[in-house]
Amino acid sequence: MKRILIAVIMLASVQAASAQFYKTDTVPRNRFDPSRIMIGGSLGFTFGDYTFVNISPLIGYRFTPKVAAGININAQYASQRLRDVNNQTRERNNYSIFGGGLFGRFYPIEQFFIHAQPEYNRISLKTTTYYNDVRDVTKRTYGAPSLLLGGGYAQPVGGNSALTIMILYDVLQDKNSPYMNRPIISGGVNIGL
Repeated sequence: MKRILIAVIMLASVQAASAQFYKTDTVPRNRFDPSRIMIGGSLGFTFGDYTFVNISPLIGYRFTPKVAAGININAQYASQRLRDVNNQTRERNNYSIFGGGLFGRFYPIEQFFIHAQPEYNRISLKTTTYYNDVRDVTKRTYGAPSLLLGGGYAQPVGGNSALTIMILYDVLQDKNSPYMNRPIISGGVNIGL
């Protein structure tokens, strides 16, 4: 149970830094304000028979106290080793995922937000199957659209920083989606400029 908890914590990643908007801001609405820039993303990893590495940055802008939007980039690698009853490797799957998209947030209440993130990912899969002393290698590349919808909570911790937690779900459920049929939970620390 402890290993699963550690893996979940590792996969739960630093997510979407939120620059905070203050009523005392003096920059006129039609001018660019660097303090409203959002920089962040996802960083996660786990190692073992299932290895996962995720580096997915994003950048956005808080247009009003209630609306933010920006772009995200996905870069993920996963390797899965399947063993037989004799603990010998019988199959190994290697996935590389590259893609990106847009995100938008609406804050109906100051610390709660609704999140929408359409994206497209290109997935490369290499499967190696072991039969005694023979290896069979197959490669496949395909694309997958996703529409992640959900919401989250941001707890300010001083300045333009906040602790966040977010739950998203891929509502398109494309057969090639890397998100499968389960919620995506992420959390972390946001650092605004």
